[in-house]
Amino acid sequence: MTTAHPIQMVDLKSQYLRLKTDIDEAIRHYLETTDFINRHPVHEFQRDLAAFLWANHVITCASGTDALQIAMMGLELKPGDEIILPSFAPVAVAEVVTVLGLKPVWADIDPETFTLTPETVENVLTSRTKAIVPVHLFGQCADMEPLLSLASANQLYVIEDAAQALGSEYEFSDGSVESAGTLGHVGCTSFFPLGNLGCYGDGGALITNDPELADRLQMIANNGQRKKYIHEVVGVDSRLDALQASILTVKLKHLTEFNRQRQIAAARYDYLLKDVPGVKTPVTLDAASHVYHQYTLTVQPGMRDALRVHLHQHGIPSRVYYPVPMHLQPAYYNEHFPAGTLPVTERLCQQVLSLPIHTELVSQQQETIVSVIADFMTTKKYA
Repeated sequence: MTTAHPIQMVDLKSQYLRLKTDIDEAIRHYLETTDFINRHPVHEFQRDLAAFLWANHVITCASGTDALQIAMMGLELKPGDEIILPSFAPVAVAEVVTVLGLKPVWADIDPETFTLTPETVENVLTSRTKAIVPVHLFGQCADMEPLLSLASANQLYVIEDAAQALGSEYEFSDGSVESAGTLGHVGCTSFFPLGNLGCYGDGGALITNDPELADRLQMIANNGQRKKYIHEVVGVDSRLDALQASILTVKLKHLTEFNRQRQIAAARYDYLLKDVPGVKTPVTLDAASHVYHQYTLTVQPGMRDALRVHLHQHGIPSRVYYPVPMHLQPAYYNEHFPAGTLPVTERLCQQVLSLPIHTELVSQQQETIVSVIADFMTTKKYA
């Protein structure tokens, strides 16, 4: 079964062609002005992103991983401090925690939103815990109000990993609305090309409303200096390339539209899949919008891998994010978190399957994808 155009997990080329005139002009201007390092394009993008997120301060850096490291350095976390984080997540948080000599403490997740909950955090909270890192996975903002209350009661820092949820909004019980990445002490994001707001290389940013913390984060990202050659603290050399900032400034103008297109595609998937046996569609938290960095199904136990093979045989890509949880990875294994410790996480690693979703996905392609899934699941269910 085929469609007029090959189905891709993400179609970056078609998105570029849509924005080609503006992006090419931005690149041309960048080359002609020779504003190569930490000049106007970077400052303009920081200003625009802060306005988009209703944030006071945005500090750009070289990658999302760097953003997490700078955040933890800026909060002055010390070796041995315990950091609670989900095991069902990209490796970046675990890498940074370990490199800085901090102690990763793995928490289980909600089976529907795939994010931390107060209950899962409390299960591993100790007197040595200094911070929690909610990861807004697949575009779904975690339920932050109760997590922030728990953190406040225990004097914990909250570091948001918002790399997959830029543009998601969270509504508090008092009716106020804030952007993912601005809810904790500091938010971190990535501009990896496959993200909702992706550049054409690497890049990242930190977000905070705290002016003193913003000043420290900026200093750390700039070799620990406010004034050139005066290094007040140990820092890193982590800059967003001005070329990428020029591209991101163009793409940011379209982020709301792009997220809406992903939401429309997700709603179409929900409708087409509603009667397909053996698959559960993503759940959207009542308090937060979902921006669908990924559209991730939960597949009936024992059928995920066979379904993926079936899709591949019909020319349809899919991905498994993340097949091995962090607490069972050789590099991060801890005897206190053996197999069976995090049952929801371990089950989901065997059941999740992400389908193609991007700004250029069309209804015909989605109908083809769901038809292939329905054929397989119906046949297997009643075989």
